Amino acid sequence: MAYSIPHILQCYAQGYFLMADSDYQTLNWYSSRKRALIPLDDRFRYPKSLRRVLNQNRFEIAFNRDFNGVIEGCADRKTTWISDELKAIYRMLHRAGYAHSFEAWQGDQLAGAILGIVLGGAFIGESMFFTIPDGSKVAMVRLVEWLRSQNFLVFDAQMMNPHLERFGAYVIEAEVYEGILAEAVQLPCRFLPPALPTRPMSRRAIKLQEYNPDWSDGTPSGHA
Repeated sequence: MAYSIPHILQCYAQGYFLMADSDYQTLNWYSSRKRALIPLDDRFRYPKSLRRVLNQNRFEIAFNRDFNGVIEGCADRKTTWISDELKAIYRMLHRAGYAHSFEAWQGDQLAGAILGIVLGGAFIGESMFFTIPDGSKVAMVRLVEWLRSQNFLVFDAQMMNPHLERFGAYVIEAEVYEGILAEAVQLPCRFLPPALPTRPMSRRAIKLQEYNPDWSDGTPSGHA
């Protein structure tokens, strides 16, 4: 099946996601009756232990420094829904300016990152992973700070899990989410910095099913 950028963006703007089926061969569109959002207001929180890590400045933040590496890191797990075809779609969306990676680096090593699609004032989180402890958690905190500074309305994390609850994530009904998303995608928000440096910086025929995205805490190089 061929996927065009306008059709993909239209579907994401309506609250759908592309995922590979269990056979790793077939992509389909999925949705959920409930959606988890990361708050961009004072409801956002994180563990005190992470605050110490943030204050020690162990990690540097970069935008799209290694987008392909982030895709591979997110897909590198025992069971993955990111097929080769979906990887190609992410790269296509990246070249068009819609898919981005928000990365935490420690020296020359990619420590953790969040992969997402940006539509107006909505950051739609696709996946996250880490290779160094706290890498993806630092990326989460810094991403929330960045989205706030750019007046984003939505940080969509898809489905709730205990890891996200630690950051204040909350669940809303799909109908409510769709209304908020429709408002967010109309906002003229900028995701990338005005001058991005090369070094890190301090519903037609749509299949609807329940799904389980991988925004959970877990082991390095495959889970958040």
